[in-house]
Amino acid sequence: MSTNQALVEGGCFCGKIRYEITGEVKRVVNCHCSMCRRTSGAPYMSWLVVDRQNFQYVAEQPKHLNSSAEGDRYFCAECGTPIACVTTHNKKYVDITLGSLNQPEHFEPDGDFYEDTKLKWL
Repeated sequence: MSTNQALVEGGCFCGKIRYEITGEVKRVVNCHCSMCRRTSGAPYMSWLVVDRQNFQYVAEQPKHLNSSAEGDRYFCAECGTPIACVTTHNKKYVDITLGSLNQPEHFEPDGDFYEDTKLKWL
């Protein structure tokens, strides 16, 4: 996993939402919570965790979804691509979907969250 990138770029499938990340990547993790499964349509979601101050949208703003009392999710209203999540327990960071990066192959998850709800067949 690369933890210090000069610039990491990404966005949604249709290209309307674009973002940039500068600075250190704090973690790369897989989340197995039911909300990540439901909002992604996948067995788990992989996230890049970065300081909010190092993240910015550079084209269009995503649609907001208050997915729970603890979390806000952001996605493209046009194509549905999940982009980001901010949780109330750690507002200093923003979680960016690994699959929305231009080069996700540069980052390998180093841990798992909510393994107690992980699907048994994984």
